[in-house]
Amino acid sequence: MTGYNPERSFGFLLYDAARLLRRDFDRRARSLGLTRAQWSVLAHLKRNEGSNQASVADTLELEPITLVRLLDRLEAAGWVERRPDPDDRRARQLFLKDKARPVLDQLMALAAETRAVALAGIDEREQDFLIEALIKVRANLTSRDLAAEKTTNGAAEPEVAVNHA
Repeated sequence: MTGYNPERSFGFLLYDAARLLRRDFDRRARSLGLTRAQWSVLAHLKRNEGSNQASVADTLELEPITLVRLLDRLEAAGWVERRPDPDDRRARQLFLKDKARPVLDQLMALAAETRAVALAGIDEREQDFLIEALIKVRANLTSRDLAAEKTTNGAAEPEVAVNHA
């Protein structure tokens, strides 16, 4: 076996490709006057409208106070609305306001442009294979996260099937 080569390392390549995707998209999104944190929250709410602040902070890996400040700005701009959670007096649910919807349509168009650049030269069959492989990687890592949580609570960690092909 030869020495470590980051150019052939799964983790390095995945991280670097994700970094470059974010950078390209950030550059495009700046034309709309949005920061990465802002468009991340808006995109998350488009998929998960009505989420509570705690779940959004957890999903986006933001400190709760950081999300609160970000939501303050988004709310002041008229893009999001916080409403009391009917099931938990202490929690607030997050909703997009009508003003955010055209911006999200523009973000989706920018995302399509970034995706087209990233996948140039990769045929549809290869794209499908890549997507399926990434879904499996995510599932493997998600199951390890869940297993780690259960181990912390006293349950045994299940084995993860790994395909070395």
